Amino acid sequence: MFIDTHTHLDFDVYDEDRELVIQRAIENDVQGIITIGTDAKTSEQSVLLAEKYAAVFAAVGIHPTDCAQATEKDYELIAELAGHEKVVAIGEVGLDYYHMRASKEIQEKAFVRQIELAQKLNLPLIIHNRDSHEDLFAILTRTDAGRTGGVLHSFSGDEKFLEKVLLEHFFVSFTGNITFKKSTSDALVKAAPLDCLLLETDSPFLTPVPLRGKRNEPAFVVHTAEKIAELKGLTLEEVGKVTSENAIKLFRLPL
Repeated sequence: MFIDTHTHLDFDVYDEDRELVIQRAIENDVQGIITIGTDAKTSEQSVLLAEKYAAVFAAVGIHPTDCAQATEKDYELIAELAGHEKVVAIGEVGLDYYHMRASKEIQEKAFVRQIELAQKLNLPLIIHNRDSHEDLFAILTRTDAGRTGGVLHSFSGDEKFLEKVLLEHFFVSFTGNITFKKSTSDALVKAAPLDCLLLETDSPFLTPVPLRGKRNEPAFVVHTAEKIAELKGLTLEEVGKVTSENAIKLFRLPL
């Protein structure tokens, strides 16, 4: 069994075959899918998808690249949606110093506000971190975000940063980019303990080899799992079993 803990099924690239995408995932042993909001609108769409499909769960939040445009009404909607029975996390939230579509100050305020919401509702965080390791870690420790826990998705950083994150009781996940020929993540994947790992696709982005160039979808998570198994000297079944147990525990999934 596999669980795709990070996908964006609301994107319009799935409009023509979304139901088939979900069915293909199930047929390929993906028993759970978490679709992620990045603003108020996509968070609402994610909840609607979770209501419609038994295997789909939702996370709601405002992404750091969208937070400059977020209104008070948007945050109120996120808080309302977060109480839905199929919402399993607050996310995608965090910091992004690569695109810098919002100032560091605005990003930090949005991040802290949503950490506080997660703590209030006892929901884990799905965290975006791009070129912001030091500031992000400082916020996580200052707010005691590890109390509700979460995952740093599409993990980036060095092994020292990985060690610090794991000590704060966060999970990490890797996307299909670890399968790329020029990947520099082998040492990171090897260093991450299996009981701290989750699987994700970040669909429709970062399609793994051997399907690179196609639209990514949850069924393809098996290829990332295969690469993790190869790097760690484990069987695919071991990777699937333990990462699924991790996801069920973190997100309290009824699977």
